[in-house]
Amino acid sequence: MLIFDLDGTLLDTAKDLHIALNFALEKHGFRPKTEQETLALLGNGIEALVAGAIDGGKENPQFLVTFTTFKDYYFAHLNDYTKPYSGILDLLSELKARHIKMGIVSNKFDEGVKALAIRFFKGYIDYAQGVCATVQKKPAPDAVFALIKEQNAENEKNIYIGDSEVDLKTAQNAGLDCISVSWGFRSKDFLRRSGAKTIIDHPKELLALL
Repeated sequence: MLIFDLDGTLLDTAKDLHIALNFALEKHGFRPKTEQETLALLGNGIEALVAGAIDGGKENPQFLVTFTTFKDYYFAHLNDYTKPYSGILDLLSELKARHIKMGIVSNKFDEGVKALAIRFFKGYIDYAQGVCATVQKKPAPDAVFALIKEQNAENEKNIYIGDSEVDLKTAQNAGLDCISVSWGFRSKDFLRRSGAKTIIDHPKELLALL
């Protein structure tokens, strides 16, 4: 089974996240972030995104109200600019034709993950899991293990695919091989420095590795 990260791997969500973050920051009196600053904060979930954008992080008295504003705005605007990366839908179509199981494990909140998976990947992705009260966020391997069990893939070859150092650590913690992608939120050089052994530059390159 192939287990995909979502943001930065299957979907280009950066603009919607950036707009939502700055909406919340400016509403509560914080300095807005540049797109590059927002990208650098992505990968550990939306709580970490908002915490990293304000002085004092979660200890800031304004954190909770700012986070709530962000989440409400973002959930209402999930699909304003978000779209699959070029070549992703062709890849998923070919993988489905080859009868390869596919799932998503993301550090995005679970409602958002499931909504986006249905919106963009219905018929391709077998199961999508985000962060919720019963699932620890990556790099903990819990969600990966839950997905593998849900899809009865314990005895199959399972591979994790993602765009960040968090995904590399998640795969390591789950005992899986990892394929990194260079089109997401981290540069190829950064991925190499983070320990990536296999990096692809276009979705179709994944097919040659299977």
